[in-house]
Amino acid sequence: MSDEPLIEDEDAAVLEAILETGGVRLDKALADIFPMLSRARLQTLIAEGAVSRDGEPVTAGSAKAQPGRYSVVLPPVISATPAPEAIPLTVLFEDADLIVIDKAAGMAAHPAPGSESGTLVNALLAHCGDSLSGIGGVARPGIVHRLDKDTSGVMVAAKTDRAHAGLSALFATHDIERTYIALTRGAPSPAKGRIETLIGRSSSDRKKMAVLRSGGRDAITDYVVQQVFGAPARSGGAPMAARVACTLHTGRTHQIRVHLASKGAPILGDPAYGSGSPAATVRAAIAEAGLARQALHAAVLGFRHPVNGQPLRFETAPPRDMAELERLLSTL
Repeated sequence: MSDEPLIEDEDAAVLEAILETGGVRLDKALADIFPMLSRARLQTLIAEGAVSRDGEPVTAGSAKAQPGRYSVVLPPVISATPAPEAIPLTVLFEDADLIVIDKAAGMAAHPAPGSESGTLVNALLAHCGDSLSGIGGVARPGIVHRLDKDTSGVMVAAKTDRAHAGLSALFATHDIERTYIALTRGAPSPAKGRIETLIGRSSSDRKKMAVLRSGGRDAITDYVVQQVFGAPARSGGAPMAARVACTLHTGRTHQIRVHLASKGAPILGDPAYGSGSPAATVRAAIAEAGLARQALHAAVLGFRHPVNGQPLRFETAPPRDMAELERLLSTL
């Protein structure tokens, strides 16, 4: 579940050039007309939706290039070296190789445009000192995976390079137990199932992800409706809200948010994917609970210790805002 803020045009530089002939791989062709950018950097920018041809986003650097006017949006430059900040952390586990924390909502995983300070990396640098793994680079030391800034819950960070490599391998092979709790508008139907789609950048809004018919990457989420709130307005209708447990088998950007929205049950409070307004009583409950974010919490993280093989599993309850909203919804 990626948290890196997307590119904001007003703060970004835009490169433009015309490609007169196609036929070769797109990333190679772009590297030729934008020599200041490496193919690896261009591949990242393409994945972020920052590259377009004649105004339409391109989605795959491995595709054959087509002639046209290409634009590349470059994000603002941020400091390469984050500063330690004495930010309190809820530490669930820590040893010489890794640290597991219960991340608060509102904290970005690492510095990026719009979140240059106050991030988990800043907090970890103060807490762990120089022991954080350097594999993630100076801007992202120790970071193996991310939660969206406004998603709370369990995260693991690496303190040594061997732990970083081992954890990265576990995430790459999806050999990780990850379960999230979401409070949704309505409820997905059926009450239990698997959502298996392709997810990639939205063609209409490059700051968002979307379910795609082609392109994108495989995304798999198992879900189960644990509780429904509010009687349906009509026979056979959907409840007003629900508590849904989602288990990830892949970790695409905004995966759970996109998948639940695709089932007609967007997460309450989600500013990007929460299309449609909840019932008035649900809106009142959100306001009374003080929920100012998507109601999504990473409740369970389980894995084998990447160095000593010890099975580890951590589970935390949703924080106050989600817990209070759930209490209020239960009275509907």
